[in-house]
Amino acid sequence: MSPRLEVAVGIIVGADGTVLLGQRVAGKAYADWWEFPGGKVEPGETVAAALARELDEELGLAVRRSHPWLVREFVYPHAHVRLHFRRLFAAWDDLSGIPRGREGQAFAWQPLSGAAVQPLLPASEPVFPWLRLPPLIAAWIPGQPLAAPATVAVEVLAAAGLQALRPVTRPLTLLAMPARPDAAATARAQAAAAELAAAGGRLLVPSTLGESLWRQAGAVLFDAAALARLSARPDLPCCAAVCEDAAQIERAAALGLDFVIAPRLPEAPQLPVYLATAKAAPSALRTAIESGAHGLAQTGAGMG
Repeated sequence: MSPRLEVAVGIIVGADGTVLLGQRVAGKAYADWWEFPGGKVEPGETVAAALARELDEELGLAVRRSHPWLVREFVYPHAHVRLHFRRLFAAWDDLSGIPRGREGQAFAWQPLSGAAVQPLLPASEPVFPWLRLPPLIAAWIPGQPLAAPATVAVEVLAAAGLQALRPVTRPLTLLAMPARPDAAATARAQAAAAELAAAGGRLLVPSTLGESLWRQAGAVLFDAAALARLSARPDLPCCAAVCEDAAQIERAAALGLDFVIAPRLPEAPQLPVYLATAKAAPSALRTAIESGAHGLAQTGAGMG
């Protein structure tokens, strides 16, 4: 097998919530395929510096800063690569300039709902579902108005300058209630799951609250003990886990879960990581994303 190449990849999020893709030029492997822009990290170069250089060379963009996000390995027939994904937000003035194909390549802004340009490089395919994850998962306690978490999310995202992501990501609401709820609380949770699903969102149900409830909701959050027992990903639209360390995050990635919630960031996460927080604040959300988290998740009872 060829030596592993370190590659910096830029996820450029436009002010309207779209992302930028470029088309590989003739003469390269996978010519005419589409990918997120970036390139090889040179010896002695940091990933951030490599990405800034590549975006200037490829697209004429001046990068002020980029934010770590995911690190994934991928083996192509022609190369073994470790992809260091970093996000840049136009709304945060992370970069300046109007993109232009300096190498003669085409480029296109694409919605998070999925790329219209095809074909996508295999390593780029799974990125779109991760990007559709919301920056904030707000908690809901049965008895509260069901609209309360959405109100929190709207206010926090607007104050953090990320309001464009609200309509292009799928809302997630974490169910927060005791591990042994009474019948009335369970009934309210079931009704909430149905109402959120009808509105295009999902109720994220801790695994401790019972399989029937999380299967109805279509979204489950496994605690560490349940993650250790899990042998395969359930057939559900959304599966996540609460993880305490890097080993648990690696297991979640190996099982094909969608994201994790953790008390701290690992060094090179393979999955989107939400930092657990008791109360979401715009400044905390921005700090978390700048540090490498996907966003924040309000924690509550029932998480294990």
